[in-house]
Amino acid sequence: MKAPLLIALFALLLAVVPLFGGDYVLAFCVQLLVFVSLAYSWNLIGGYAGYTHFGQVTFFGLGAYVGALLMQSGVHWLLAAAAAALSGLLVALPLGGVMLRLRGPFFAIGMYGMARVFDSLALGLDDITQGGTGLYLTPLGNLYGIYAALAVIAVVMLIATYRLDNSRFGLQLLAIREDEQAAEAMGIRTARLKIAAFAASAIAPGAVGSLYATYLSYIDPSTAFGSMTELTTIAMVLLGGLGTVFGPLIGAVLMSVVNEFLWSRFPELYLGLVGCIILAAVLFMPRGIASFVVKRGWRGLPVPREHLRRIALRARGAVPHV
Repeated sequence: MKAPLLIALFALLLAVVPLFGGDYVLAFCVQLLVFVSLAYSWNLIGGYAGYTHFGQVTFFGLGAYVGALLMQSGVHWLLAAAAAALSGLLVALPLGGVMLRLRGPFFAIGMYGMARVFDSLALGLDDITQGGTGLYLTPLGNLYGIYAALAVIAVVMLIATYRLDNSRFGLQLLAIREDEQAAEAMGIRTARLKIAAFAASAIAPGAVGSLYATYLSYIDPSTAFGSMTELTTIAMVLLGGLGTVFGPLIGAVLMSVVNEFLWSRFPELYLGLVGCIILAAVLFMPRGIASFVVKRGWRGLPVPREHLRRIALRARGAVPHV
């Protein structure tokens, strides 16, 4: 089945859920769509560019607080979400210029530290964020609007990833992931591309954070900058398939369903069972579930050294993509 048809089926499924699902199904889908968008955002910089990190929650939490503060000032929740997305972009541009000088584990740890910095700011700025007490918002009363907004973001992220996968930009990111020094030697402007990918990966989390605060009618530092949100997002991408088009979607859906089942049946053993499932998936399916369903061209496979030059040339437009 062709990828555009799968994307259309996914969008159609999201459109009919409100017609046949009750409040419980709708609430579950809201949570699912939050993680789908976060997973695709993380996959852009972590999967395609190869810059794995633990700081995506920084932009999610920032967007949650920006959106909540604007809504408390009387701004419509949709406009607040748009402003939150813009705030993620504006923070990520200078932050990427600094943090992307680091590589490997240093970048991952640096981004984790940045998330903790924002967490501390949310706790310390009592006059603005109300510290650990959190910000309370007027309940929206209708989840369908939030669901629709999250569904649009998720579908846009899926389409953007599909377009990225064989685009010049995507090939350039792939070349950086496989061998950044070789890609730079072949004329690819790695610094600009990394910052662009990093900034793009911060837009959706900002908007989703604001929408999630609207959904909860409340936000506090532990909810906005919780490490569990970050770890769950990364686990979903790894489970589905790192650097693939449908991997983040597969991982998000599967983990959300499994989490919900285990939490309802085994509340005391829930976290331990989830940990065992993730560990088994990493050990026995290191390339993700997507590797079993994609017959050719899977981006998660390491590119042989002799093919890196061709990838870099295609990324620069010197060799047509067949």
